[in-house]
Amino acid sequence: MIDLLSESGGGRFWRAHDAVLERFVALHVIDADDPRAPGLVEAARTSAAVVDPRILRVLDAAEEDDRCFVVNEWGTGTSLDILVTHAGPLGPRRAAWLVADVADAIAGAHAVGVTHGRLNPENVLIDRYGSVRLIGMCVDAALHGLPPGDVQGDLEDLGGLLYCALTGVWPGPSGSIVPAAPRENGAFLSPRQVRAGVPKPLDLVWREFECTGEHHHGHGRRMFGVEHPDVSSARGIADELLAFVGDPTGMPESLAQAIPPVNELRPVWLPSVEDPLPHDSSRDDIPVVRPAQERDEPEGDEPEGEPAAGQADAGGEPAREPASPPDVTDLPTEAGMPVFGEDDDEVQWLRTRSTPPPPPPPFEDPPERPLFADGVRRPRPDLGPGPAGNGWPASVTDDPASPTGYWPWEEDGSPSSDFEATGEIVPGRSWLRLALGVAVALLLLVGIAVAFNLGRGRTVLGGDPDEEPTSSPSASASQASVLRDVTATDFDPLGTDGEENPGSVPDVLDGRVSTTWRTSTYKDQLGPPPGLKTGVGILLDLGEPRQVSEVDVRLLGATTVELHAYDEPPTQAPTGRPLARAEGADQLTLTPTDGTSAPARYLVLWLTSLPEVDGGDFRAEIAEVVVRGERA
Repeated sequence: MIDLLSESGGGRFWRAHDAVLERFVALHVIDADDPRAPGLVEAARTSAAVVDPRILRVLDAAEEDDRCFVVNEWGTGTSLDILVTHAGPLGPRRAAWLVADVADAIAGAHAVGVTHGRLNPENVLIDRYGSVRLIGMCVDAALHGLPPGDVQGDLEDLGGLLYCALTGVWPGPSGSIVPAAPRENGAFLSPRQVRAGVPKPLDLVWREFECTGEHHHGHGRRMFGVEHPDVSSARGIADELLAFVGDPTGMPESLAQAIPPVNELRPVWLPSVEDPLPHDSSRDDIPVVRPAQERDEPEGDEPEGEPAAGQADAGGEPAREPASPPDVTDLPTEAGMPVFGEDDDEVQWLRTRSTPPPPPPPFEDPPERPLFADGVRRPRPDLGPGPAGNGWPASVTDDPASPTGYWPWEEDGSPSSDFEATGEIVPGRSWLRLALGVAVALLLLVGIAVAFNLGRGRTVLGGDPDEEPTSSPSASASQASVLRDVTATDFDPLGTDGEENPGSVPDVLDGRVSTTWRTSTYKDQLGPPPGLKTGVGILLDLGEPRQVSEVDVRLLGATTVELHAYDEPPTQAPTGRPLARAEGADQLTLTPTDGTSAPARYLVLWLTSLPEVDGGDFRAEIAEVVVRGERA
């Protein structure tokens, strides 16, 4: 047991964990000697006869260790009472759809002779997908000490649910924490009188409840023209409300959007606060308290150069006597750091700066040095002056008529451009020339090598040219082709009648995607117990033994498909390792896991997981099947 959710009337309601099946369950516990114990166990047994995914099942009921307990499925969602009290009444179509779904589930229970007994807003849950879940079937009435319910009580509660969903108040006979509906002259007001905008057809449904309810027997049926909705059974109520809803497409999603975020974590937005202004030291009015010995010092100990109190200064004006600051005993709290003197025990406080420090001086941008400077050229310093004083060695030239002191290719006789006026080498000039020369040489070598290889009839890199591929007859014959003369039949060995829509099975081999074969519609997903059965499928007869290479299946919706191969027609559900397995929507390709073709006469497409359709049901749909292979 994990959480104690409620405790009242000698009973306890727990959220518990089933350690065997690894799931959460709801647990009701009362004392074995409680007068409600026999009725509680009997109610649990009665509710077990109803099998509907919208009604939370009773899993166990027994009396042990002086305790009587009932174990139910655990349901998650928002109850109708929380929905209408937090988000307000529902819209007309949402309310009609909700109560129609509840009425349809109750109609199934009435068909097997079971009534709910206490169908109030607290026992109607809406999960996050918009699906309805009913709790407390028979058990809730027994826990409240009520006798077993009857069909008329459930019908009146259905009318109360419609009233509550439309108006947000509760008129039903069963107790509820939702505020009671208003009355006038001993009768409840109609929904249109409580809330404006309620459609007339829904208002007429409630008025019909008022006419046929037990608390109005003897008053007779009130006539409202010729419109008399059928509220004599839960099935009739569901049909009337569904006729008002019309096209139900998107109604579960619309109902899910009406659920308020009751338990969601919401971000908290704090109000914006303006930045505080910088402190102005000129407005400081906090006096400073001097030590006692400084206030008691004699006047003769004043420092030189300072006029005494009451004396005149050099200008002849009497000196102004400084006003002593008042003694302050309570100072405001201010952050600081104590500073202890070296020679005495006095403590001074290093306070924070009254004004912010000045910003640091800006960084000066470094002077730009161009990569290739233009300016006066200078002779190369590494050559040094020659005998002629022209910067060249005497062995280079002695002709005075030739340009002196500079490179021979400088036409204007100016110094080399590799140096600035300061005599420093310009960075990058010689490396750029070297890199350019190396690149040109590499391109030249590559061009020569490519031309040489092409001239010899080889590839660009010097390899032998590939021969043109030729198709051999043997290779063409070995390719898998589409197998003809394949027949298909439905395969449902786990069903009660052994059939699964056999009339439309040939449509999967007609070559048209518009014609499909559908499985039956299931309330639960396929799988091992407690599932209804492990799978359903199609049996393909290849006519004779063939080598199967692959099977292409075109599906509508996400489905899990297994491929099993047989030499004789199978009669039992497939077991063991499948020949291939795939999962997905649209088109699936089933290929043997070992990569080679497999011999077989019969193939079974075994569906182990079905896609979910509207209303929480499950159904698969196959549009086309193509088998590829060759003769064995």
